[in-house]
Amino acid sequence: MMKSKLMKTVVSAALLSVSATAALASDGMRQVEAERLLVIDTNKGRILVEMNPDIAPLHVERIRRLAGEGFYDNVKWHRVIDGFMAQTGDPTATGEGSSPYENLKAELTFRRSEGSTFTTVAQPMGLQVGFMDTVPVHSQSDHYMARSPDGRVPAWGTYCPGVAGMARAGSPDSANSQFYLMMGQNDNLNGAYTVFGRVVQGLDVVSALKAGNDANDGAVGPDADVMTRARLASSMPEAERPTIRVAVPGSAPFNAAVEAARAAKGASFGICDVQPPVQGG
Repeated sequence: MMKSKLMKTVVSAALLSVSATAALASDGMRQVEAERLLVIDTNKGRILVEMNPDIAPLHVERIRRLAGEGFYDNVKWHRVIDGFMAQTGDPTATGEGSSPYENLKAELTFRRSEGSTFTTVAQPMGLQVGFMDTVPVHSQSDHYMARSPDGRVPAWGTYCPGVAGMARAGSPDSANSQFYLMMGQNDNLNGAYTVFGRVVQGLDVVSALKAGNDANDGAVGPDADVMTRARLASSMPEAERPTIRVAVPGSAPFNAAVEAARAAKGASFGICDVQPPVQGG
């Protein structure tokens, strides 16, 4: 699948949520809600993931539950492929392990309404490309909402660097506890694996995880890096919670990042080249 080109900028502040609009009216930044912020500590450093239940509510709820139970503590990164992704969430480090809970029904797409937090950045090839908060998304055009019985259109997360996805076996409905964090772009995963969020800080830590360990090849050594602890920011004492602010799509700092990426990439510019500006930690 070829990378979609962003033909033109089409930012629509009217599609922003009420909270996002309030942030946009001040400095263009919003604070990530503690209930959405997954704090992953590793032996290489800390990774912060903003989860998005509007895109994958079942999978976000599973991650929240397992993190709250300490299921992810001291679990290895059992599959790390340089430039591609880092996978964890298997307590057996074999690639076959899972939680005691039933597998999840795939959430490969979601139905987007006009009132969602989706903000359009471009309209290539009859689609709308933009962001649901920090997650890059492709969607059917708003034009089809009027023809839809529920007034919504299908949309799907896009596997750009930093995107968080759920691992699964052969069946689309076999995701359970394992997840991965992208280091690079991979369009082949779009619409095939559930997206549930995006790294908002610590992508350098993800890239520093030891590559070469791959449970699929039976090669997870004693030197594999470890997810020492994972929990929601909301479960941490307030004084210890990381505070992260991200640029609202359509705001001045976000648009500046888009234009900087466009200038740097030229004709090859795509949505995966856009990294939403972040403050705090």
